[in-house]
Amino acid sequence: QNGVMSGLMQMLLLKVSAHITEQLGMAPGGEFREAFKEASKVPFCKFHLGDRPIPVTFKRAIAALSFWQKVKLAWGLCFLSDPISKDDVEKCKQKDLLEQMMAEMIGEFPDLHRTIVSERDIYLTYMLKQAAKQIELPRASENDPRKYIPAVVVGVVGMGHVPGIEKNWNSDLKIQEIMSVPPPSASSKIFKFVLKATVFGLLGYGCYRIGHRTVQFVLSMPATQSYLQRLTEVPQQ
Repeated sequence: QNGVMSGLMQMLLLKVSAHITEQLGMAPGGEFREAFKEASKVPFCKFHLGDRPIPVTFKRAIAALSFWQKVKLAWGLCFLSDPISKDDVEKCKQKDLLEQMMAEMIGEFPDLHRTIVSERDIYLTYMLKQAAKQIELPRASENDPRKYIPAVVVGVVGMGHVPGIEKNWNSDLKIQEIMSVPPPSASSKIFKFVLKATVFGLLGYGCYRIGHRTVQFVLSMPATQSYLQRLTEVPQQ
């Protein structure tokens, strides 16, 4: 629905999510599910999903990577098998270690960090600031002065986004640029064509092999051979 590359990336990330769930006994994103449950208990509380749409993030991330970076990332995600413990998760809550992990990601995939982390820092900050605007109270008439009350907002975000949100909070943010999806590069088009050709080629070869074996099996059956023999004997008679 969102393109071959985006679909493959989402499948690989689902594999990572399944790996984490298997290792820890709990699925990633539990904080957001908990926030949704808590919001339903608060009268007049509005629950808003404030992250950038996943298809936009995936397409921008894929467009930012070179062909070999895509292969390297896909390879790493396909063969991810490192054990993860709850102690490892607790260690990630330490600010110094979290910054170190972010720095390693920037060093290995700088463009991926920009699209998946930095751009979403801007988007999340923008959405939080929109939600935090003062609420205008209804007026009895147009002559009455405008009265406002502060909005009460609880933002639930991943720890890796907190420094970026703090950094961008006092900036004049525009999100139009980070919402656009760049056209696919030449390497992406070639990779997509090769991938489709490979998939359809394998499907075609598989259908041929299955059909060939099916025909051989049917022809080897005694009933079929007997019927064919009768057909050949009819013209002779």
